[in-house]
Amino acid sequence: MSATQKVQQHPAFIQAQDKANYYVSQLDKELAKYPALIQFEQRTQVPKSYAFIGAVVLVAILHAVNAFASPVSNLVGWGIPAYLSVKALESPSHNDDIQWLTYWIVFGFFNFLESFALRLVLYYFPWYFAFKTLFILWLQLPITRGAETLYGNVVRPVFANAHHRAAQPESSISAESLRERVATASHAE
Repeated sequence: MSATQKVQQHPAFIQAQDKANYYVSQLDKELAKYPALIQFEQRTQVPKSYAFIGAVVLVAILHAVNAFASPVSNLVGWGIPAYLSVKALESPSHNDDIQWLTYWIVFGFFNFLESFALRLVLYYFPWYFAFKTLFILWLQLPITRGAETLYGNVVRPVFANAHHRAAQPESSISAESLRERVATASHAE
């Protein structure tokens, strides 16, 4: 019996192989919800779960090469959502429209904030683009509803506050009102 055969018959190897097969089958069931992946599998004869795992590994490798980290992160943030936004517009349901409108608002707000401090962030946080890609995926995935969460907790309150301030008329400051403030402050001491 060769060493390879001994390893393949070891209980730990068999258990790991069974667990890996279970997770690949679960991934395959989840990916079966997407017609584009089913068509890809039929055309290429490559199982959709293996293609997905390969794409994730490729993205991870490209993130490891720092020169490719930003373009890959932007591709994940722009390419996939753009395609899915067009699909949402063409579908009769409005739920997916809300998902992608919310995503674009949050993603734009995030990119606006990022534009101010990118160099500083990259200096102190070298794996920034890898985490940005994970954050973008969290925003996109329907199961996490990250874009809706951030919109409701961050973007909407900031917008509402700015809109409220813009709607209020400027308070007029006169010499008399300033005298009253100074008098009140000096009596308080």
